[in-house]
Amino acid sequence: MICAAQGGQSNPFKIDKMTRLDIILRNWRIHQASKFIGQGVTLLDIGTGDGAIFKLINQISRGVGVDPQIQSATFGQHFQLLPGRFPEQFNYQEIFDVITMLATLEHFPPSSYDSLARACFRFLKPEGRLIITVPSMIVDHLLKMMSLLRLIDGIKLDEHNGYDPKLTEKIFTAPFFSLIHHEKFQLGLNNLFVFRKMRCVDSMEDI
Repeated sequence: MICAAQGGQSNPFKIDKMTRLDIILRNWRIHQASKFIGQGVTLLDIGTGDGAIFKLINQISRGVGVDPQIQSATFGQHFQLLPGRFPEQFNYQEIFDVITMLATLEHFPPSSYDSLARACFRFLKPEGRLIITVPSMIVDHLLKMMSLLRLIDGIKLDEHNGYDPKLTEKIFTAPFFSLIHHEKFQLGLNNLFVFRKMRCVDSMEDI
């Protein structure tokens, strides 16, 4: 279930400024993901920004967000936000019911895909869900045009790496993850992938 964001709160983080359209698109992604999160779950949000997912979704019992733009750790009522890059700077012992990467995977360089998949496997509980949104390839051209018109601002276009959504299922490969849902949204310009961690193996050492 998605809730209204709380207003009037200061933001202690060095997060890129966002236009109204940035916020609308971000909230739309969170809404799509929320349909697959479930009630009372623990959640790790990779590339969390200012932690909006924890403020907009009320079914998360406890959450952790990680983002290199966060300058110092902070704590909310049911979540904490940690600075650093995932996975190399994420030193955490807990495993989670759900991992989300919303508009985040396309910012990872291809050389990191293997370590990213291994880390997601490690930090997910058995049969836990990995929820990812990535833009369609045509979006990079649209975003550049919208950025020139100052319609959007909080997106690092230089880090998109020309990401092809078709790679997503290859990165999070069987038998370690299984794809349980894929849909396009935002008029076909965005993709939602939902994976489930398989029970059949205990580690990814054999990849």
